[in-house]
Amino acid sequence: MSYDVLVIGSGPGGYVAAIRASQLGFKVGVVEKENIGGVCLNWGCIPTKSLLKSMQAFEYAKHAADYGVSISGEVKADFGAMVKRSRDVAGGMSKGVQFLFKKNKIEVINGYGRLKDKGTVEVEDEKGKKTTVSAKHIILATGARSRQLPNLEQDGKKIIGYREAMTLDKQPKSMVVVGSGAIGSEFANFYHAIGTEVTLVEYMPTLVPNEDEEVAKTLERSFKKDKMKIMTNASVESVDTKGKLCKVVVKTKKGEETLEAEIVLSAVGIAPNIENIGLEDLGIELENGKIKVDDFYRTNVEGVYAIGDIVHGPALAHVASAEGITCVEKIAGKNPDPVDYGNIPGCTYTSPEVSSVGMTEKKAKEAGYEIKVGKFPYSASGKASAAGQKDGFVKLIFDAKYGELLGAHMIGGNVTEMIAELVVAKKLEITGHELIKSIHPHPTMSEAIMEAAAAAYDEVIHL
Repeated sequence: MSYDVLVIGSGPGGYVAAIRASQLGFKVGVVEKENIGGVCLNWGCIPTKSLLKSMQAFEYAKHAADYGVSISGEVKADFGAMVKRSRDVAGGMSKGVQFLFKKNKIEVINGYGRLKDKGTVEVEDEKGKKTTVSAKHIILATGARSRQLPNLEQDGKKIIGYREAMTLDKQPKSMVVVGSGAIGSEFANFYHAIGTEVTLVEYMPTLVPNEDEEVAKTLERSFKKDKMKIMTNASVESVDTKGKLCKVVVKTKKGEETLEAEIVLSAVGIAPNIENIGLEDLGIELENGKIKVDDFYRTNVEGVYAIGDIVHGPALAHVASAEGITCVEKIAGKNPDPVDYGNIPGCTYTSPEVSSVGMTEKKAKEAGYEIKVGKFPYSASGKASAAGQKDGFVKLIFDAKYGELLGAHMIGGNVTEMIAELVVAKKLEITGHELIKSIHPHPTMSEAIMEAAAAAYDEVIHL
């Protein structure tokens, strides 16, 4: 088998790169050892959002009376049905990518791919049969897995990662979630909302530590209001899994505390899948534990490229997709712009939702900018009030000298959809006044963006 472009891995980096390469006229093959669509479609982005939608439906049903709807009888969360729906949604999405592969005449080689030498990949299938595949251009898109810590070693039963958290046989009565990034916060929110007693442990001073401090504190207040136990500035020292319940020793500034829970979910980040794929055989350089690439994802070995979670930059599906497109367009002789890592949106699909792009207020000040900050609360939004989602705000940060948008930070209903407007605004270098004069529809939550911009320039109407 011989190809112009061979992609190892079919996640949101790999499958997007493959489709774009096919569109550009290349003969394309994809090596995949498991499910088409990778972690995102099968075990990450898509199935978790399905679970969170089930959680939202449950919450609406519980509070139906607040909306003038009467429901007779007890509202119950059917955990098994929620998990089944999640798996069905993921399965449907994976089939969708398989259809796109057929449509674009992309060939799938099932098995584990390893670089053998320049232009050659060895693929080993489940039965151990090995096939040699050649290609002019090889793109590594092998993704990442749940990170393991020595004192938090996952056994898949009592100490679990994100995969097991999506497919547990039964809902646990209690759970300790370690790490409050997007994965940890979303699972903590889901399980707590459907009745599991959850403790969320975070090593840093705030939850979602990469987000703006005000956003993080608002999310923490929301979780605490729902009676979730939160422990920040805390580290898990050890977990004893010998008994019926796990004994989790957590160290805080006040000393050590032992928690008991049926399940411990480790959400302390991810580790890139760069082992045993032949990097050493070809002498491919690493940097800070990831594959070293240039602006167009070329490694130091001609004809070999790398994208997604195995290279520098945030480990996000949409980043991997953008990198894959940029990589193959460069291979095709186009002149793509490098990915702008200063304009990458981040979303956490908790309730309330969190989204952001660009610099936080703190980082903008540290970078030496004189800034204008505008903030508009959801409590002043007619649409948010009508929707029963008054918690949250939109916060915009502008360069005081030129009016350029430096960062946007939002928490509340629908903000993961609203952030795209600000990514475009930042890309086009729109000023604060241009945002103010861009008429937003009423009533919408997106009006809060226009109002926050107006607040930065003392022109806000509804505050």
